[in-house]
Amino acid sequence: MKSALHRPTPAAQNRRQFLRNLGVCLSLPALESFWSTRLVGATVAGEKLVATTATGAPLRTAFLYFPNGAIPPAWWPTGAEKDFALNRTLAPLAGVKDKIQILGGLTDLSANSGGDGGGDHARANATFLTGVRIAKSGGSDYRAGISADQIMAQEVGLLTPFRSLELSCDSIQNAGTCDTGYSCIYQHNLAWSSPTVPLTPEIDPRLLFERLFGAGPRDERQKNLLLRQQQQRSILDFILDDSRALQAKITGRDRAKLDEYFTSVRDIEQRIAATEKSRAARPQPAADAPGGIPESTTAYMRLMFDMLHLAFQTDSTRVATFLLGSEGSDRTYPELNIADGHHFLTHHNNKADYVEKVTQIDVWYATQLAYFLEKMEATQDIDGHSLLHNSQIVYGSGNADGNRHTHSNLPVILAGAGGGTLSTGRYQKFNDEPVTNLFLSMMDRIGGGHVERFGDSTGRLAAL
Repeated sequence: MKSALHRPTPAAQNRRQFLRNLGVCLSLPALESFWSTRLVGATVAGEKLVATTATGAPLRTAFLYFPNGAIPPAWWPTGAEKDFALNRTLAPLAGVKDKIQILGGLTDLSANSGGDGGGDHARANATFLTGVRIAKSGGSDYRAGISADQIMAQEVGLLTPFRSLELSCDSIQNAGTCDTGYSCIYQHNLAWSSPTVPLTPEIDPRLLFERLFGAGPRDERQKNLLLRQQQQRSILDFILDDSRALQAKITGRDRAKLDEYFTSVRDIEQRIAATEKSRAARPQPAADAPGGIPESTTAYMRLMFDMLHLAFQTDSTRVATFLLGSEGSDRTYPELNIADGHHFLTHHNNKADYVEKVTQIDVWYATQLAYFLEKMEATQDIDGHSLLHNSQIVYGSGNADGNRHTHSNLPVILAGAGGGTLSTGRYQKFNDEPVTNLFLSMMDRIGGGHVERFGDSTGRLAAL
């Protein structure tokens, strides 16, 4: 897949990212009457896009990351593959037990030290979706790899207003060092569009809502979005006119850079044309925009999950990442009467009271996951199945045992039936296979079967 693995120059990539940030933000509802006119098995630049389930409904993909690993004895189920019992940590998922797969034996070898010393939190966060070793740097020469979600977004991103969405429920720190000589960028960004371009997540639910549906009351949002489209088209016209005037004055190498620039502009033009064509069929959500970030961590995370659910329901995007908490997070949990920081507690050295508090935090995260999955399951899709049925959702961490900073036998769940291509209600145990093998298997389900290898992958996960 040349487009996914091509490495543009930093300058060209920055221009491309700037242009994409101007992209059209108009939601597309998954309406049966409208869906018949959408692209199914479409082609973009000569490449076929699977993009949908067998029924023609959208296939959604999400990666949900929780920080600091888990208490292993409380996490892993007991019993056989199909006849298993949820342990304490995953007990909140009882209502969707038959909609998930619990995957044991997956590793993130790129998060190991490899002679680089400390920094397991930075490595775990930055390698989980990239599968490549990161450069140990606290400066501007940070380097990771393109993340799995972005390879998938390149496959299907043109079919939706948003190529991908990036969310977080943590503060964003993209300057300085946060973990033993590693840049804070590694811990506060989960998605990477290139080895040098992290995609900073949105942390404010109100700003996310307005990005998806426009600002203002419901009856004004459509007008505001159309005005924004006109402004964007004016900017694009200016860029194109200005750039074409340079063609006769630049070198061959600069022409290549300019071609990358034009590619980004054409990408946005296609988005604008698509949204203008179908804007009449795009009803607005009845709800008003959220008021901002709630004080309660539970209310905050559930509100962000509501935004993700709404984005999938309206087909605003089919690829998303959600950093529930940045790796190494020392968040406290007043709702659980836990005043100690999460990271501090994970270094419990087997102290019973610390282990108990970390377990309670692990259960809390699983409870928020259950809230989201149950909401996805309760929402009917255009083909009569649920949104969850037509999704593939990873919930996991790049740390396994937070006390020892291990990166093997990661706590990972795969939820959803992938439109009927995944066999759910199972506890599977693999033999030290890279977690990137799972991501390769997920890529296949959205048309990425021509990606032979990703990160440190060694093949596909069998029998998913």
